[in-house]
Order: sequence, then C-alpha cells, then structure tokens
Amino acid sequence: MQKTLPMSLQQLSHLDVLRQAERKDITHLQAADLLKVNEKTIRRQLIVLDDEGPGFLQHGLKGRMSNNRIPKKEEETIESLLRDKYPDFGSTFACEKLEELHGIDRDPKTIRRIQLHLGLCVSRRHKETVRHLQKRKPRSVFGELAQFDGSYHNWFEGRGGILEACLLLAVDDATSGILYAEFAQHEGVLPVMDFWLRYAGIHGIARAVYLDRFSTYSMNHKLAKENPDTLTQFERASKEVGMEVIHAQSPQAKGRVENKFGTLQDRLVKELRLRNITTTKEANIFLFKAFIPAYNKKFAKQAEKKGNLHRKPSTAELTDILPYIFCRKDPRVIRNDFTISYKNAWLQILPTPRLAMRPKEDAFVYELPDQSLRIFIRGKQANFRSIEGQPLQLKPSRTPATLVYS
Repeated sequence: MQKTLPMSLQQLSHLDVLRQAERKDITHLQAADLLKVNEKTIRRQLIVLDDEGPGFLQHGLKGRMSNNRIPKKEEETIESLLRDKYPDFGSTFACEKLEELHGIDRDPKTIRRIQLHLGLCVSRRHKETVRHLQKRKPRSVFGELAQFDGSYHNWFEGRGGILEACLLLAVDDATSGILYAEFAQHEGVLPVMDFWLRYAGIHGIARAVYLDRFSTYSMNHKLAKENPDTLTQFERASKEVGMEVIHAQSPQAKGRVENKFGTLQDRLVKELRLRNITTTKEANIFLFKAFIPAYNKKFAKQAEKKGNLHRKPSTAELTDILPYIFCRKDPRVIRNDFTISYKNAWLQILPTPRLAMRPKEDAFVYELPDQSLRIFIRGKQANFRSIEGQPLQLKPSRTPATLVYS
C-alpha cells in the first residue's frame, strides 16, 4: 500500500467528498458536482481509494527529487560563480552573464532558487512595495519627449581613484529606451550643454525635454520666479533651438528616468566591473558603442505611433551654430580701456577688422562646452587676449569631429 504523506487542505476536502460517497451519504452524481468532475471519474476514484488508500490523491513524485533537477556538479559550479563573481547580481542579470561568459544556460527562476539558498538575495515577500499614486501615459512618438537627469553614484566602485561620478542620462518617453548617456564632471551648465550638443549630433533636437528643478535647469530664487522671462542658461539654449522645457513637480513625476537610474546602478556598475573600466573616457565609449545599443535591444519597447520627432540639424548648423547656443552666455560692459572682466580675470579686447567698438558698449562672453572663450559685440566675434598676470584656466577649442564619439 502506498505510503501517505501529509496532504493539502484541497486534497483533504476531495477525500472527504469521496468518503461521503463511499458511505452513501451523497450520490455519485452529487459528489461529481461538488468536485467538478464527471460521475465516471467518481466511480473510478472510489475503486482506487479502496485498493490504494488516500495516497493516490497525491502526485506520484511528491517527496521525490525532481526529474528536471540540474546535476549536482553543475549546481556546485553555479554556486561557486554566484558567490565569487556575481554576489550582488539580480537573478535575471546573473542568468544572462552565466550564459554569455560561462556557457551555462539556465532560467532565472533556477538561478534565483540557488541565490536564495546561498543567501545572496531576499525573497520578494520581504521587499518593500512602492506605491505609484498616478501613472502618466507615455508620449506616443519617438523623440516627442526626452526625460533627462543626472545621478551621482559610485559607478566605478573606487577603480581609478573615482569614488563618485556623475552620469547624465536622457530617456525616450515613448519607448523607455536610452537616448544618450555620458559621464561628466558634474551636473553644471557646461557639462549639460556638452551633453545636449553631442545629443544633437546623434539624434537631433528633441521636441521637448522633461527634467527637475535643479538650479542648472530652473531659476529657483524668488525674484526669478516673479519674472517669467528670466531663464537659466539651459532654458535659454533650449528656447533658441526650439526645444520645449517641461519641469517636473516631483521626482516621481519623471519616474522613467529615475527607474532607469535604479536599473543602471545595478547593471552598468557590474558591466564596468566585468570589463575593469577605470576612467570616464573609457566608460563613455563603452556606453555609446556597446552598452546603450545592447540595453535598448533588450529593454526598449515599440512606440505607440511610428515616426521620429527629432529635428535633424545640418552639418553646418551642428558645427557652426549649435556650439554657440549650447554654451554659457554672459553679458559684460566694455570699460574705457577696452577690457572686460570674466571669472576673476581681465580680458583685453583687441582691434578687430570690420568691427568698430567703443567703451560702455555691451559685449557677450561665450564659454563653450569645451571651456574655450569667445567674445561677441553686436553679433560679431572680437579678437582678445587675457591680460598678463591674470591667467585663465581654459582649454583650447575642440574640432567639430569630436562632437560625436567615433
């Protein structure tokens, strides 16, 4: 007779109905209705119950090792790899790397079971759930809205002496794909301008950009808020190229880019570790050439409608116009000795062919993303030099070819 193992409540309820039918407390037809089977099945189960006992209700493999269980040696290999190389990887990501780098093809559920056994992850039931108060419908066309933000994080895990780096990221609202990402020194005006200049070289000008109220993007002091015409450098540049700026009222409002940072702080950190990347330059090339295309192929979705709302600039616009828009523009007044001050230094304006100038006239200092300087008077570029004893820590202008990674 088959040994009876502990039965579930559902199996005990099924057995109780069969016992009632066996005692003729209910008819076979009533038992069939209660168990949602036909009367023939009830008669067959009563015969088996009499011959084998209630154990027949349990699956024949209960209490035995699964036929699909992976070999012990392979499981030990997986355990060793998870402990030594992928201790903080999620089950899906670890599964991908085991197949890609070690030729081990197992599903994420199997990997998660091993991780739980090793104590490398926490059961989902113990994780804190996040409530979304309201979900905004994504835009329907690629390039209609780009969500943008920066994240300071220990991306390099201390390699190369980098304890914290800033990753600038743009995400397409319609597809949730990464439009562009690069590591920068900080989330200030010039790094952000450089980001959007490179972005224009890759995709063009987006219809709109959605970002927070960080000081680079929004005037936050009281007097500026009272004057709607007061713009930040980034708002001014966006207006000049025809890109609408939309400010989010909370971090949750731009959830797509915030969630993307959460994913990247898991996946990108480990990809950089696996490749032993130690500099932001190497990381930016890896992002552009390998990580972003692979990530979008795997995770980006199809937009609701076909099309691309980016405005593609011409080569002349990209090299001769946009660098003078995506930059810092500061007004100055020419002094009697034809000098102007900029960043605690003095600049001497020199005679310039076909440009007449006079003291007290307005001039604009353009600081380009590469930190080179230009001075414009009435829209014409003026010659200048820094006055001796007042050095400026500025870099030479880069060539247009470096606007996009090659």
